[in-house]
Amino acid sequence: MSDTTKTKAEGLLDEAKGRVKDAVGGLTGDAGLQASGKVDQLSGMAQQEFADLYDDAESKLEVATAFVQDRPLISLGVAIVIGTIIGALFFGRKKK
Repeated sequence: MSDTTKTKAEGLLDEAKGRVKDAVGGLTGDAGLQASGKVDQLSGMAQQEFADLYDDAESKLEVATAFVQDRPLISLGVAIVIGTIIGALFFGRKKK
């Protein structure tokens, strides 16, 4: 099981646990338990969202790595152009 799959599963479990706490707190009138349930729900949703974002970033990194490996000269040219633009923005031209 990958780390992100594990994180998603933990997030689902936390969210479900939070829903149960929220429901029990609502039925019993225990505002503290209900609030704790809502916090658990939000925590679970945040874990799942983080795992999704991590998966997306990881796949984009894999695509970029494959591009650099397949086209090293184009990648070098792009890096030079971007470096030149950043250098010009930060350092500008020296005035005489």
